Amino acid sequence: MEKFLDIALIITSVGLILGVILQSKGAGLGGLTGADTGGVFTARRGIERILFWVTIALAVIFFGLVFAVIIIGG
Repeated sequence: MEKFLDIALIITSVGLILGVILQSKGAGLGGLTGADTGGVFTARRGIERILFWVTIALAVIFFGLVFAVIIIGG
């Protein structure tokens, strides 16, 4: 059971990292480093909204898995 939780935690963390990286507004590496792109904040539409909610869901799953690992691992 612990091995399954560890693998699930690794997969979830990689998905969470990718979700956060894909949400960067900048076009190019400047957006990944936090550089100001000079853009205006707009409402999330289409795929941006789906990616936003998927990232939130992955974060909740990640914390749930961490708590499960802590409880089972003792």
